[in-house]
Amino acid sequence: MLRTQKARVLLITVFVSAILFFWLEKNFLPGVPQKSQPQRSFDILATVIRYIKSDYLEEPDPKKTMEGAFQGLVNSLDILSSYLDKPALAKYTNPQKLQLKDIGVILYKRYGAFPLVIGTVENSPAEKAGIKIGDYLSALDDHSTLVWSLSEINIYLKDANPAPVKLRVIRENSTKEMKIERADIYPRALALTLLKGTAGIVRVHHFFPPLAAEFKKSVLPRIRGQKAALVLDLRDCSEGDINEARAFLNVFLKAEQIGYFEKRGGAKEFLTCPEDAPLDTLPLVVWVNQATIGPAEMAAGVLKDLKKAKVIGLATPGLVARQELFSLEAGDALLLTTGVFCYVSGEKLWGKGVTPEVKLDLNNTDAKAYTEKTLDLLSGR
Repeated sequence: MLRTQKARVLLITVFVSAILFFWLEKNFLPGVPQKSQPQRSFDILATVIRYIKSDYLEEPDPKKTMEGAFQGLVNSLDILSSYLDKPALAKYTNPQKLQLKDIGVILYKRYGAFPLVIGTVENSPAEKAGIKIGDYLSALDDHSTLVWSLSEINIYLKDANPAPVKLRVIRENSTKEMKIERADIYPRALALTLLKGTAGIVRVHHFFPPLAAEFKKSVLPRIRGQKAALVLDLRDCSEGDINEARAFLNVFLKAEQIGYFEKRGGAKEFLTCPEDAPLDTLPLVVWVNQATIGPAEMAAGVLKDLKKAKVIGLATPGLVARQELFSLEAGDALLLTTGVFCYVSGEKLWGKGVTPEVKLDLNNTDAKAYTEKTLDLLSGR
């Protein structure tokens, strides 16, 4: 009797997952072809069920099977979409998300691969612990990261308290474990430093509110009236809000359209910068690297596309998307990509990233190299 009940749960799990896939394909995923092969997919699922029922070593745990089916299905859609269980959902929707403590590692991940370290936040616990670009994180607190999405991993690393997280790090041909304390990694949203021959360098750490208001309050009075170019340092800027990035852009340009999110079926959600821009005539240079992600990518890409700035550095990964949260009855949720960012011209930023006009050597990307390239560009050398 118990065996029959578990088999039914397994059948329901896979069947529900199949329905979820076709529902997602039909309604939400941008860029997915309209034509599919549902009969062939169901045939494959039927074969999978048959093998599990007849040949798997032991009875599957229905709860784990259901979660695994949802997780694998949603996480395989794209790099940002994710299935969030209750704890992950609580962190994601935390209104004080910016105050959550973190270790300060910036990751890139494809489905079925370990997350790759592409950057570390300056002076963060991860940087101080010696985490390096090129490292892979194969486990967090003994949980394998192989099947987790990038969103799940980033959420897991955050917490309200400074409890340490245990990392299993793969570096070249060796593996080691380390514990890193979580901490406040963003003491402030931005900082202005002086550089001769420029209006200064504004280091932007994130695009969470009230970044734009803070810029207008603390930076704008100090650079208003400047003729020399202002440098926007967006290196390792990987978090924030799209609307805050739009508000920040409105400081430097006024435009009816700065781009749009392309949604399912070709629908377009346009973004605008309607207010007068106090720095619309100020020349700009933007610094980016492989860890410039999301809202920071959009800001750099729009400034370049509208010919408001010259971009220096390394190509960005192209992860600018509109995501929506869909709650499920069990208290968990789906975080789905429902739109991808395009420039006014129609060219997609998603998957392509921002290509700098002035590229740096991968082996020489410190602040000194960026500064030298900037001064060469501004002096016409």
